[in-house]
Amino acid sequence: MKLVKFIEFLRNRLKTVVRACFAVLALVVLVDALFVHKEHAHTAMERIPAFWAIFGFVACVVIIILSKWFGHSGIMTREDYYDE
Repeated sequence: MKLVKFIEFLRNRLKTVVRACFAVLALVVLVDALFVHKEHAHTAMERIPAFWAIFGFVACVVIIILSKWFGHSGIMTREDYYDE
């Protein structure tokens, strides 16, 4: 029951939640650019500041888009599917 109230609390403050997520992402990028040593990187891509943060964000967006497409293309059915 507390989890439902917490989710409703966050939904009512969606702009604040989005801003907080962007602030955390910016903080991760800043910490990665300033404090992570790149001399032991295995590939050239790993030398780019915040590569893994950007990679993870893009991967999450792709997973969400693909799962929505997959769900709408055949998994989701009408509510009256069994009434026939």
